[in-house]
Amino acid sequence: MFFLGSYCRMLEEGPFHGRIADFFWMLFLFSLSLLIVGPLLSIPFLSSALTFSMVYVWARRNPDVQMTFMGLFTFPAPYLPFILTGFHVVVRSSLPTSNLVSITLGHIYYFLEDVWPNQPASGGRKLLATPTFVTRLFATSADPDDPHLHQD
Repeated sequence: MFFLGSYCRMLEEGPFHGRIADFFWMLFLFSLSLLIVGPLLSIPFLSSALTFSMVYVWARRNPDVQMTFMGLFTFPAPYLPFILTGFHVVVRSSLPTSNLVSITLGHIYYFLEDVWPNQPASGGRKLLATPTFVTRLFATSADPDDPHLHQD
């Protein structure tokens, strides 16, 4: 619960500030993906996988943040999901399937949302753009001058 609350807050106050519909869309895409993949890979509890996906996105969008693991060593934020996964392997002596699925989903989202639109071949088009009907659902709490509200 701590990870869910803190990373949701950091994402809402950081890259998704003023973009409620986009934040909801990211959560929806992660949730839908986990509902499809979870039963196929026998992942019984999807909440930790959802949280871990958000941790991955936060870590990738904050490459300059320095993290400390148990006060032992410092590392850049993008390594956080991998260090947590390694710690899981050491402590539980098992392969953390939900962590690996979360890293994969988080990376797919990050790539399609942040990397692909900046490539010349993409033409600046976002493949995971928030649909207009979702943006309109949150229009009452969003800024009326938000360019996302005027997409068709």
